[in-house]
Amino acid sequence: MGNVLDLIVSTLTQGFVYSLLSYGVYITYKILDFPDLTVDGSFPLGAAVTAVLLTKGVDPYLAIPIVIAVGALAGLITGLIHVKLNVRDLLAGIITMTALFSINLQIAGSNLIIGRDVDTIFTAKPTMALLGDFSLIYRKLIISLIIAVLFKLLLDAYFKTKSGLLLRAVGDNSVLVTTLAKDKGTVKIIGLVISNALVALSGGIVCQEQRAFSITMGTGQVVFGLATVIIGMTLFRKLGFVKGTTAVMVGSILYKSCIQAAISMGMPANLLKFITAALFLVILVIGNQQKGGAKKNA
Repeated sequence: MGNVLDLIVSTLTQGFVYSLLSYGVYITYKILDFPDLTVDGSFPLGAAVTAVLLTKGVDPYLAIPIVIAVGALAGLITGLIHVKLNVRDLLAGIITMTALFSINLQIAGSNLIIGRDVDTIFTAKPTMALLGDFSLIYRKLIISLIIAVLFKLLLDAYFKTKSGLLLRAVGDNSVLVTTLAKDKGTVKIIGLVISNALVALSGGIVCQEQRAFSITMGTGQVVFGLATVIIGMTLFRKLGFVKGTTAVMVGSILYKSCIQAAISMGMPANLLKFITAALFLVILVIGNQQKGGAKKNA
């Protein structure tokens, strides 16, 4: 029973941590309609920077805003390539992602382990002062939940501002943005900056949670993000009162649960990416069937 409970807690923790990535993909895919492959580079970028900072003795909480800034810079580069150099959205993301692979290697090498004697946000003094009575696995759950909810609320608040409303308008009606005398290219860049800042933050938190960085940890993350967005938006399509950020957070938890269930049933860990791809395909097919059914009923 204890092992099952630990598995559930661990899965929830993963779902909350990766929901930050899902928020980022939600902005680019669902709001901007921008297929941003930068995600596969900015996720490990956040992890690489975090791993180096922590091994250098930087406070783990101070590493968070640094990682956010670095991720934002990655998004800015993609935005500038797309908007200022008139490169197609998909290609702009591929260019940045490819460049980030080499940058991540330069920052942290192919692998970097964070020693047990190094504090993370789950073991730092402020954390222990507040949550010291809880075991590590529950501290991870509580902190991940707080971070996921905090950034969800910040995003929800931002979407209600003038800048946030313009961001949503770019994907739905870019002509409207132009008629309001606003540069839709600039709005796109802002969206990419926010998106990749969140993705890098997710990578940084994963690095602190796992105490390790790997150059391959970004592979397939955009697929994961897209899957969680599609799951969440499909589940809550008819519930207009559920915010998009809430939907993708639930999608992230459900997707991680499916992967964990597959592993628990004996699927080899080295088939994890295959499981991810297969799940994504199933989700796409179900989503398309539901859309087709809705159109027929209409």
